[in-house]
Amino acid sequence: MVQNKVVILQDNEQAIESLKTAICEIDGFDVVGISHDGEEGLALIEKLEPDFVVLWLILKSIDGFGVLERLKETNSKAKVLVVSSFMSESVISRALSSGAVYYIAKPFKSEIVKSRLIELSGKAEVSKEFSGIEKRKSTLDEKISKIFISVGIPPHIKGYYYLREGVKMAVENPEIINNITKQLYPKIGERFNTTASKVERAIRHAIEVACNRGRIETINSLLGIRAYSINDKPTNGEFIALIADKMLLEGA
Repeated sequence: MVQNKVVILQDNEQAIESLKTAICEIDGFDVVGISHDGEEGLALIEKLEPDFVVLWLILKSIDGFGVLERLKETNSKAKVLVVSSFMSESVISRALSSGAVYYIAKPFKSEIVKSRLIELSGKAEVSKEFSGIEKRKSTLDEKISKIFISVGIPPHIKGYYYLREGVKMAVENPEIINNITKQLYPKIGERFNTTASKVERAIRHAIEVACNRGRIETINSLLGIRAYSINDKPTNGEFIALIADKMLLEGA
């Protein structure tokens, strides 16, 4: 029985077929509509009421941003995953603020889209059964990702994903932040098949990127106080603890 309907809006026929095959391999998922045209795609979404839309930004008649804006105006319940080769901060921020729940950078593997769909549907990949905990983690991923974009951490760098995993761990177990070197970094390393030292460096780089882009004020606004100046950057542990605390206060 199909529980999750997917519409793909893409301008490359070969890529669509590959992605369609991958998505249909997920238990409980089916691709119910495909289009290369934004206007036609909107009609499909209105008619088929999909749970998910995998959206490319470059389309015929109406581009991906136009599709996002129309979906927002009509209060569509479909969760939109945007796929694009555009990696500028303004483009990513615009897509997320327009309603996209994920921004996936090209080139990408179909497995990435499959993984995101599974997360967003609340399905555990191993058991294929509905899990409230998995759905909660999915929502948490979305919230953390939006914060990272707002403070200028781009999703194409490794530190973005290591940081997100670290925040999720700190939300689940706040005490881990007191053992960041011996527990948190190694656990993230195991998750991504890398070393604790590479995790530490990548996270530090991600935070430096945000600070170098002049996002200190945005970080301060998350705290609600002016805690940092341009020459006083948050440490890895401070940044992770800050975001995790914000998530806990918001009921994550």
